[in-house]
Amino acid sequence: MYGIIVSMVLNKDMIRNVAIIAHVDHGKTTLVDGLLKQSHTFRDNQAEMQQTLIMDSMDQEHERGITITAKQTCVYYNGYKINIIDTPGHADFSGEVERTLNMADGVILIVDAQEGPMPQTKFVLSKALDLGLKPVVVINKIDKPAARINEVLSEVESLFLELATDESQLFYPVYYAIAREGKAGKTTDLDDDLHVIFESIINDIPAPSVDPDHASAQLLVAALAADNYLGKYCIGKIFRGKLKKGQSVKVLGNSGVKNGKIDSLFTYKGLGKEEVNEAIAGDIVAIAGVSEANIGDTIATGDNPEALPTIELEAPTLSIYIGPNTSPLKGREGEFTTSRQIAERLEKELETNIALKIQPDGLGYKVSGRGELHLSVLIETMRREGYELEAGRPEVVYREIDGVKSEPIESLTIEVSPEFVGAVSQELGIRKAELKSQEITTSGSTRFVYEISTAALIGLRNNLLTATKGTVIMSSIPSGYRPVDAKYRPERNGALIASEDGVSTAYALDAAQARGVLYIPPQVPVYQGMIVGLSNKKEDLDFNVCREKQLTNMRTHASDGAIQLTPYTQLSLEQCLDFLLDDELLEVTPKSLRLRKRQLDPIKRKRENRQN
Repeated sequence: MYGIIVSMVLNKDMIRNVAIIAHVDHGKTTLVDGLLKQSHTFRDNQAEMQQTLIMDSMDQEHERGITITAKQTCVYYNGYKINIIDTPGHADFSGEVERTLNMADGVILIVDAQEGPMPQTKFVLSKALDLGLKPVVVINKIDKPAARINEVLSEVESLFLELATDESQLFYPVYYAIAREGKAGKTTDLDDDLHVIFESIINDIPAPSVDPDHASAQLLVAALAADNYLGKYCIGKIFRGKLKKGQSVKVLGNSGVKNGKIDSLFTYKGLGKEEVNEAIAGDIVAIAGVSEANIGDTIATGDNPEALPTIELEAPTLSIYIGPNTSPLKGREGEFTTSRQIAERLEKELETNIALKIQPDGLGYKVSGRGELHLSVLIETMRREGYELEAGRPEVVYREIDGVKSEPIESLTIEVSPEFVGAVSQELGIRKAELKSQEITTSGSTRFVYEISTAALIGLRNNLLTATKGTVIMSSIPSGYRPVDAKYRPERNGALIASEDGVSTAYALDAAQARGVLYIPPQVPVYQGMIVGLSNKKEDLDFNVCREKQLTNMRTHASDGAIQLTPYTQLSLEQCLDFLLDDELLEVTPKSLRLRKRQLDPIKRKRENRQN
């Protein structure tokens, strides 16, 4: 239900379109929570008034504590309509940031009062300034014991000096906040609410620079959504003219000009949509009925429709093989298992996840994206939808630049306590990372900035988390390409590999755990060639983990109860992908993650290894 159809006549000068941008965990979604609640978008007795991270609607967003997809909401304040775009903070989802910033006229840049500007802060701010968006700076979390407000302000100034494309961008208002408590102020002496943020949006963010009186309308599709009631929605900002319900339109894209009709027209209100008869230039709307349109297309009216500049995205940096499951246990745990079903799902993903690229690769597909997290979120989403598949090791996407094979590189920032500096330096040295800077922060930790190849980044996070007992803080952003010197080859001990089909036993695993770290418990199905652990040695070791204790008159089955197994290590999806070598695959089902060798037969595998 979308409520009564209404016709809202707004002046474009009463509209503000603002995007909330920041590094991961600096408080974007928390600030949006406060703006939604304090604008009286919800009734006092609505459940949302007691919730946090209201805009994070995906299960994975709640579980991972990050925003994955950009979302639109709208609040009203003193007669002004404020369209708010909550953007992801992780570099892997920068495609979401790039396309949705096209709908904004200004940005609120949130910076943590302790951490200061971080890599993603630089990335999202550079994108906003390149588009000419007006910035407002909010120094958040000023109540942290280690907050260093003056130093952070100075770092923000330096960042603007580095990134500004116009002198006017060096003049920006600064506010202070504790978003978690819904407080903000012009000084560190905060008010009890967020009214200064609302006033700043109205006074500091410009009204949309659009042409409301033009005879023909233009809308750039920046996002897509769908529901079971009306199907596909096209979301974007109207750049000129008006759009009306029932109006015939043209869709201008790479595939030419197509005809369409606006069946339903919606504007945003709170977390939902409100159906309207018409919408004016400057507003952000959702259109149902124009199913031919894709992200980057222009929806226009008139006899001579004109296309808006399309959305340019940065190229993918990592790719991964995704195909139908070929293990002996295939088809037991998934609902969708065929190559055709996987292809249809990937094609559907392309409609909204525009930073992805897909190419056929043997039985499956080569899926390219912005990073490990970008790709693993897709695989986890498909897994939860009932898909059964297998995935290969993430690989770098190389580019030819001036006839030279080049690899992507990234700027990596790492922050650790002093006792782990040696472990970090050793790990980054192995990966041939180049140290750019090193400093001691006010909290006493050490902050490194490295330049590192994207290939060498694969698996780094898990290694550092282990080496620093889970205390490392790290993030990276793409920083260009460089000629490939030598392909980075990951180092890892060999795998413990099941040599027989069957069910694992405690008796066999008790003997196996002396040879390495186990990844499976007793009483789970295994097959020949399945990886069940990590060996203590560099070589792979085939081992029968299904062997049972022989029963004699001297030994009874009850004596198995004396076996004390070390708790097995349960790997996450990202850890499994990081584990893989070129001759290995990850079997992914709704219930299980199983590591395996590509070649299951040990004799054929050894023969292939000798040939390679």
